[in-house]
Amino acid sequence: MDWLNWTSDPAAWAALATLVVMEIVLGIDNLIFISILSNKLPEAQRQKARRLGIGLALIMRLALLSVIAWLVGLTAPVVDLGFSGPPGPHGEPTFETQLSWRDIILIAGGLFLVWKATKEIHHNVDPGPKDDMFESGKAAIGFGAAIFQILLLDMVFSIDSILTAVGMTEYLPIMVIAVIAAVLVMLLAADPLANFINANPTVVMLALGFLLMIGSVLIADGFGVHVPKGYIYTAMAFSAGVEALNIFARRRTKS
Repeated sequence: MDWLNWTSDPAAWAALATLVVMEIVLGIDNLIFISILSNKLPEAQRQKARRLGIGLALIMRLALLSVIAWLVGLTAPVVDLGFSGPPGPHGEPTFETQLSWRDIILIAGGLFLVWKATKEIHHNVDPGPKDDMFESGKAAIGFGAAIFQILLLDMVFSIDSILTAVGMTEYLPIMVIAVIAAVLVMLLAADPLANFINANPTVVMLALGFLLMIGSVLIADGFGVHVPKGYIYTAMAFSAGVEALNIFARRRTKS
């Protein structure tokens, strides 16, 4: 019955609504990566890879919620490289190298995203024949490699997602409901988003640019340079809006 105590608190309902929206927005990054990676697979395997990737994201988030005390402990410094940036406007260093496990995971995940996005951008700009692990002739290896990469990024995005939830509310049921709601939205949006990206080649480059930006922000966050998420998502929304106008204009021209 302790799980129902929060239902009589109006502030808890407000926290739930806010957290659901935040978790859905945070899930966009995860979903873009899954969509791009799954589209590299043979068509028969794409939906399976997307559902498996999103299912792994849900399992990882719920597993992290079950060990919140350990997860919060990941923010304790474990290594100090011994230097930091000059003081900012509020007196705090502009960057720091006193790193926690969370910081190390964010930096590693950001580097992986930057590498992956750069590699895919190069492949799109110079689409010559290469030894690509996602070639249809290597479907089994490609599927396994895709799931492995999705799993790595699921871990990074899940830690960010759950730490956000912990900072928003003290009620575990609210965190669980918000995470499940966000993952259900991801599941419903996965196929339409992936199909849209696949049908519009210019959107692929835009999405890869998003991943490059997100990776850079993760690296910066790991070193204590906190870029407000509102700026990131506003930039993404503006770019997506411009691209939507381009798509509309091209369709009008063709018709």
